[in-house]
Amino acid sequence: MKSTAADSLSNTQIEVVRSFAAPLESVWNVFTQPELVSRWMPSPPGWSMPVSEMDFRVGGMYENRFRDDQTGQEFGLVGQFREIEPMSRIVQHERHYVGNPGAGSDIPSVITITFEETNGVTTVSTLLDYPTPQAREAAVATGMTELMEMGYGVIDELLEC
Repeated sequence: MKSTAADSLSNTQIEVVRSFAAPLESVWNVFTQPELVSRWMPSPPGWSMPVSEMDFRVGGMYENRFRDDQTGQEFGLVGQFREIEPMSRIVQHERHYVGNPGAGSDIPSVITITFEETNGVTTVSTLLDYPTPQAREAAVATGMTELMEMGYGVIDELLEC
């Protein structure tokens, strides 16, 4: 149950699926409450998150910036929430960037996150949809899936508390 599965659905889409041994409401809260998001997202060892801002509402914006504490290298995610169906689904437009937002290295995507609980286990499916195969490949090359699993491991720990 504690491994992340990633599948290429097309040359522009990736689906990442992960289950958590916790009820839907608890998992939903970890993904949607800014103070909890800031606890699990900066999960790679040696990295910090100097910016973690989130206005969780339709039309609300968010930014998460990550910094390698040894080299000072930064990358981040900025986006806007487009649809929110409580305890069910989130659709957001997002840009992944290296350096500063708008520095020419942006990778845009539309992300759809769905939540489903069965017998006390909540499955989160994240569909990442990129505008081109090249944008998808650039995102995959960042180690995105491995980083997601690191964060999901921290979520497991938060849910045990």
